[in-house]
Amino acid sequence: MSVTSPPHAAARTPRRRTSTPRAGGRRFWGRAGLLLVVPALVVLAVFFVVPALRLLWLSVTSPEPGFGNYTAIIRDDVAVTIVLRTLGMAAIVTAVCLVFAYPYAYLMTISPRRWRVILLGVVLIPFWTSLMARTFAWVVLLQDNGIVNFLLSSLGGGGVHLLGTAAGVTLAMAQVMLPFMVLPVHTTMRGIDRRLVDAAMSLGARPVNAFLRVYLPLSLPGVAAGATLVMVLSLGFYVTPSLVGSPKQSMLAQFISVQVNQLVNFGGAGALAVALLVLTLVLVGGVQFATRRKGAQTATGASMAGGVSV
Repeated sequence: MSVTSPPHAAARTPRRRTSTPRAGGRRFWGRAGLLLVVPALVVLAVFFVVPALRLLWLSVTSPEPGFGNYTAIIRDDVAVTIVLRTLGMAAIVTAVCLVFAYPYAYLMTISPRRWRVILLGVVLIPFWTSLMARTFAWVVLLQDNGIVNFLLSSLGGGGVHLLGTAAGVTLAMAQVMLPFMVLPVHTTMRGIDRRLVDAAMSLGARPVNAFLRVYLPLSLPGVAAGATLVMVLSLGFYVTPSLVGSPKQSMLAQFISVQVNQLVNFGGAGALAVALLVLTLVLVGGVQFATRRKGAQTATGASMAGGVSV
């Protein structure tokens, strides 16, 4: 007695699939992706790698071969003072940006969507304006008869000379750098699970303690990214310190410009540029190492807190 299988039985029989087309597609898109990266690599090589190598070459060959330009930087009290001033100014600007950016980014995170879009627009508007125009605006604001001194006089205080001072440069640079701190911090905060804070509070933690021990550590990667970005940009900043500051408040980028345009000392300028590049790489590498180490500890703590049900 033969048994006849139903008509749809063959449809139920699993068919053997081949992965050749998909693998070929991946191989094709992988090659296409490499081709798409080539123009960017060429631009980086032409406009960054080659000039950097040229500066390195000049620093050890001009005016004579050797490391005399580097030893001259160490022995020159003016150069050492300018390097230390640049590091200090960059650190102060980073701290000021962090103080204002962190609560603003937190407000963006907890606000409704409509208000979040408005707050984000306020952050992005400066990118639509020329850096030169914004810097000239600060020159007008910080003048002795400018709006800042007018407001201080209206409040009963005396006039303060801000233009050409370190305080004026700090204010102007912090305003320019603030968006670069807000955006990374806000991006990290949006990825934090709010239930972790609620779980800590449900276990008896006060809101302040829950924020400091749960939310703040989870937001540190964004803080590190924003601080690194602001610090690196501030180290090589030229426009705002040149227009708002004074020769007495010169930073490293201005000092390099003087070496090239006035003293025609290309070897010394190359050595200063290499020193600035080394400082930047050390800073970025140190922050990356600290962030990875802290991120591993934070991930462990977050996984433990995530196991608590609310």
